[in-house]
Amino acid sequence: MALKATIFKADLQIADMDRHYYASHALTLARHPSETDERMMVRLLAFARHAHEYLAFAKGISEADEPDAWQKDLTGAIELWIDVGLPDEKRILKASGRAAQVAIYSYGGHGANLWWAAISPRLARLKNLTVINLPLPVTQALAKLAQRNMQLSCTIEDGAIWLSSDTETVPVEFVVLQAPV
Repeated sequence: MALKATIFKADLQIADMDRHYYASHALTLARHPSETDERMMVRLLAFARHAHEYLAFAKGISEADEPDAWQKDLTGAIELWIDVGLPDEKRILKASGRAAQVAIYSYGGHGANLWWAAISPRLARLKNLTVINLPLPVTQALAKLAQRNMQLSCTIEDGAIWLSSDTETVPVEFVVLQAPV
């Protein structure tokens, strides 16, 4: 018998002073049986950082042809493709060809560094790719915020991000490994 996804609910308040985006999102996150709290919370963080009325979670792990989140315009064209983890080169190239912008959120400490060192030379030519690496202590702290029903707020100002629950605030540090030219 196949395991089913675990459903998490998040009431996410976003105050993004950099983009002048202020909104509340009632999100449902289906955590695949093979997904960790750490990965799920990185998905949530990526959503908060790119929040838009048309941004939605996709099937991600469950479907090879879909990202973790995407933003489509009214015609169905993909404006933004967001992947979390360490996708292979073929997947990134395909996403870059299908979407106007691609954002990859890598994490995992030394493994993420090795992944980037191996793959980066072949991705340098992509003009619509952003790759962000989150340090292991940050993603572990984010994982501690995971609960089946979450009340979270995300504040973004001058490139700095804070994700907060009722009891804890996680300052999110990250490194931009590649940005669009």
